[in-house]
Amino acid sequence: MPFHKLQRPFVVVLILLIAGCANPHPSRLLAETIAPARADQIAGSHGIFIATNRERTEKPGEVFDGGRAPEAAFAQVEITVPAVHETGRMELAPNPRVADPARYFAAHRAILYAQQNDFENALRDDIAARNGRALVFIHGYNTGFDEAVYRAAQIFHDANYAGTPILFSWPSAGRTIDYVYDNNSATTARDALERTLRTVARAGATHIDVVAHSMGSWLTMEALRQLAISGDRDLGGRLADVVLASPDIDIDVFKGQMRRYGVPKRPFAVLTSQNDRALTLSGFIAGNQPRLGDYRDASELTNLGVTVIDVTNVSSGDWLNHTKFAENPVLVRLLGERLSSEGELNESNEDLVIGRVENLVRGLGQTVGSAADIVITTPLTVIELATGQGRRR
Repeated sequence: MPFHKLQRPFVVVLILLIAGCANPHPSRLLAETIAPARADQIAGSHGIFIATNRERTEKPGEVFDGGRAPEAAFAQVEITVPAVHETGRMELAPNPRVADPARYFAAHRAILYAQQNDFENALRDDIAARNGRALVFIHGYNTGFDEAVYRAAQIFHDANYAGTPILFSWPSAGRTIDYVYDNNSATTARDALERTLRTVARAGATHIDVVAHSMGSWLTMEALRQLAISGDRDLGGRLADVVLASPDIDIDVFKGQMRRYGVPKRPFAVLTSQNDRALTLSGFIAGNQPRLGDYRDASELTNLGVTVIDVTNVSSGDWLNHTKFAENPVLVRLLGERLSSEGELNESNEDLVIGRVENLVRGLGQTVGSAADIVITTPLTVIELATGQGRRR
């Protein structure tokens, strides 16, 4: 439905429904007790490096809250993923005070670095052990610190990413009603994210991927714009893939950001969906302005150096359809394929892309269907991909 025809009662109902899904424990990460688990009950363990401009908190079980800190802080959190984990899901304990690693994602410890140099040295060792690869994930609106950490772990695990996992967490309040606060908080984080990207490069990363979600995409584009203004837009050639998933960015703002950044050497990937209810609400709050994440004119965006991946027809466990990139098994594995492709998974090579997706779908135990569930629009071609969820046109 066009934004100018959006009915106010519908939006009011949507706001109330979203508010009812708010996280009741927005910052609880470390449990009071951790149940024992055998090695065969754990699918993987991930040491997530964290840079954040959130306020430090001393509340039991919490590490950072939704407050804004004047200086960045640095940490590392060890997260285990249970063997019962299903791709695309975040199995979280119903009571965050009790961790059961055999059944749920679990945080085992958090290391706080007193100085940035300590963080950078630890980062350097990890990056060197992973052949110079690193991925920086930036979360979106209404995200508590605990959720940001668990989501990062889920993405790194399900995408089977081989490089160093890094989370940049900006001070979201973790409450639906604080959209304006979150938007302003993202603004306060621009310099911190820019410095974080430079730190990753300085720590020896030769291949830096960036994945941003929702409002985190706006923050990411602002940091990249600042890099471009400084004359170092791709971090000395180290910047690799940039993926913006369900980006909550005013379409005119994004066009301005891309014009200032310039056409990237490797097209940015933008995941869009016409049934993203969270972006519908965001557009309403912003004065009925269309968002990049549900923009319909893909060809217009490709002229800016962007590959548009339309996932409208892809199913998701999220009723808002706002986290498809992480919750749909095919999409999160496809994300991992792109990030690990070293350039050979080029969208201009239609046969290669379709073949990879078909193998991926079969590997997940699905039947390749005949419906174009994913539509990829590049400056050179349009590719329709079937993921076994429907019938081909």
